[in-house]
Amino acid sequence: MKYVQFGNTGLTVSRLCLGCMSYGDAAKEGHDWAMDLDASRPFFRQALEAGINFFDTANMYSGGSSEEFTGKLLKEMANRDEIVIATKAFFRWRNAPNTGGLSAKALMHAVDDSLRRLGTDYIDLYQIHRLDQNTPMEEIVETLDAIVRSGKVRYVGASSMYAWQFQKMLHLAESAGLRQFVSMQNYVNLLYREEEREMLPLCADRGIAVMPWSPMARGKLTRPWNSTTERSESDLVGKALYVRTQDNDRQIVDAVEAVAKERGVPMAQIALAWVLRKPEVTSPIIGATKPKHIDDAVAALDIELTDDEVRRLEEPYQPHPVMGLFGMPPAEIKLTVRT
Repeated sequence: MKYVQFGNTGLTVSRLCLGCMSYGDAAKEGHDWAMDLDASRPFFRQALEAGINFFDTANMYSGGSSEEFTGKLLKEMANRDEIVIATKAFFRWRNAPNTGGLSAKALMHAVDDSLRRLGTDYIDLYQIHRLDQNTPMEEIVETLDAIVRSGKVRYVGASSMYAWQFQKMLHLAESAGLRQFVSMQNYVNLLYREEEREMLPLCADRGIAVMPWSPMARGKLTRPWNSTTERSESDLVGKALYVRTQDNDRQIVDAVEAVAKERGVPMAQIALAWVLRKPEVTSPIIGATKPKHIDDAVAALDIELTDDEVRRLEEPYQPHPVMGLFGMPPAEIKLTVRT
């Protein structure tokens, strides 16, 4: 495993981050493909044995049970001082007032709930899952600063939004002497490259760590175009992400397949190697529901794509609508309740 500094911090993280959305109680509100505790255990063991020390979850994955599984399994298998636990807050945990969003009341409650579920005294990276447009930015950055100063959180990060919004929040925190955001979890892969001209330049300029979610486009870049899986058939968010760009996306998937065949490696390794090649990227978040998913991700660390291969992978791409705030076009926002 390779390790890097996490942006402008002194924190050391593995070059890969294990996303924990797939681990949780499928009976709770969330994704029906979530794996129970016993089924999840081998993936945490495999990740740790591969040298991964970075784990990302969220308070709304499988009704909070993903945090419970993550905390319990890491406590079984790892030393707390060696691992980095990241979680997120924004989406509603109950259909009632103040049970979601980024108000001071909601964030203070959410962080305590996450600490309880994770079974830890502190969270290494606490991220706003999306930007709450109903809460003043000043209130958000002031509350995050208070949470860090309380000792409950070490660093704060953000997720999908427009670059101008992130820049404004960075400025507000900096001008008030508050804790700065140290990371951005955004959507970057061969099927969606708008962040190359939207968010990535800002992150590079400010020394912000970048941890892309879905670097393999929810599996679309890991298999031939016409192949499907049980998850892809039931994944409403995935369908919303790509429905407008299918013709162009197919050309890119075909290019990944061709390069992978020439190298004699799985498509997943090529798709992830492309993301890892980007200098702005710190630790892509990988999902794993089969052992080969972690094996392929680790193998991708050693793949150096040639300039010609990169040209072939990138050449079919055409500009897409900027997804920005919710990680998808505005018309599909209604589906983001469980992303």
